[in-house]
Amino acid sequence: MLKPEELAGYIDHTLLATNATEDKITQLCQEALQHNFASVCVNSCWTATCAALLKGSPVKVCTVVGFPLGAMKSESKALEAAQAVADGATEIDMVVNVGWLKEGRLDAFEQDILLVKEACGDLLLKVIIETCLLSDEEKQTACRLAASAAGRYVETSTGFSTGGATEQDVALMRSVVGEHIGVKASGGVRSFETAVAMISSGASRLGTSSGIAIVQGAASHAAY
Repeated sequence: MLKPEELAGYIDHTLLATNATEDKITQLCQEALQHNFASVCVNSCWTATCAALLKGSPVKVCTVVGFPLGAMKSESKALEAAQAVADGATEIDMVVNVGWLKEGRLDAFEQDILLVKEACGDLLLKVIIETCLLSDEEKQTACRLAASAAGRYVETSTGFSTGGATEQDVALMRSVVGEHIGVKASGGVRSFETAVAMISSGASRLGTSSGIAIVQGAASHAAY
């Protein structure tokens, strides 16, 4: 059984709401520091704020790019990523162009990822493929192309579309990318039980706004 402190290291403590305020972002960072979460995950306008609040700590600043639709020009995504890096982001979560994938424009799909990767340099890039909109074959193709272009992480969902992470999708993605590339489960991960199920299915990171409830659940289970 995972201990609370072990589980916390999987969690990207997330606040991507449209109505997020600086007070809420500050609270997010304080919670991440208190619970030793892997990162805070925020929209790009909050990157510099989080970087300042978390300076000198092990908590990473994860910024979303092309969020939540992924349908803007690739150059715009790359510019957003470069600005996030300049503002202090240490991880980037980008959304792919799902439409290009579905119509078979695979070169453009991969180039989209490559441009963002170039803007990120050596920083960790996680590629959100939005599994709820894809067939299993498309999920496999997206994972292969993302792994080829970005090399480090694939992610299930934005949490802003028609569904979030499932154990089946996490297991499928893990089977495609192997053991040396990360898989992030995001969207709908709200309880200790769900978190453990995602990790058991192959997730190496969890994107969630319910991190505190998850680690409290772990502590509760550890008490028995």
